[in-house]
Amino acid sequence: MPELPEVETVRAGLARWVAGRTIATVEVHHPRAIRRHLPGSMHFAAVLAGRKILDVCRRGKYLWLPLDSGDAILAHLGMSGQLLCQPASAPDEPHLRVRLRFTDGDPELRFVDQRTFGGLAVSEAGADLPHEIAHIARDPMDPLFSDAGFVAALRARHTEVKRALLDQSLISGVGNIYADEALWRARLHGARPTDRLTGPAALRLLAYVREVLAEAIGQGGTSFDALYVNVNGESGYFDRSLSVYGREGEPCPRCGNPIRREPFMNRSSYSCPRCQPRPRTRRPQAASAG
Repeated sequence: MPELPEVETVRAGLARWVAGRTIATVEVHHPRAIRRHLPGSMHFAAVLAGRKILDVCRRGKYLWLPLDSGDAILAHLGMSGQLLCQPASAPDEPHLRVRLRFTDGDPELRFVDQRTFGGLAVSEAGADLPHEIAHIARDPMDPLFSDAGFVAALRARHTEVKRALLDQSLISGVGNIYADEALWRARLHGARPTDRLTGPAALRLLAYVREVLAEAIGQGGTSFDALYVNVNGESGYFDRSLSVYGREGEPCPRCGNPIRREPFMNRSSYSCPRCQPRPRTRRPQAASAG
């Protein structure tokens, strides 16, 4: 699933090509692509026709396009969603779900989604922030993200540090790939209890999360298959810079030990057994005599 760097790459491309333009017509080719827009396809197309897109914004892994009506187009890429800016003369993609044409001509905006887990919807009065995603925490690249608030909330949790990094109500935009990369840089195993992290250690981890995300954004994100592309259909190349993720058995770039893979929440975690030793389990306290 696309994480913050991939979604931010798409956001920047959309801002370049669609912000300030007026929608002429909307075609819905598959109703599942707008299943979260409960009034249906006809309403979705009608409410967008004639509306100007003012900007392209992001909260975590969600995108929203504020409209001059005060509403917004809310978008989530799911597993395989693509928002492509294409000339009208370009052949339709096999999994084209929604097409937006503009009053000033090319390029048009196409939502393509092979697995149909993503989707679009109109958020009423959602131009500032759609209510559907108001519960999602700010991401660490947001200027209003509170470092002190994050550290306090992290250390108050009774969970593992990697689970906390994937908790979108605590910090948004971080997924499996970038959590593993940040934890490797911080020399922390993902199973480290959050309430055993010191304040300075939590701040260092947050700094590495930002560092990894910034580097990935600079390289257009991570593309492990052809499904993740930017608005021009180009793949990111941060996968060439990954230190641990997907590198089971390969030498750790820091110490040379083979990278290990461990099961994690129906997925996999990758780490270095020397740089990131598993935390010792707490010994149960002996019962007091009485």
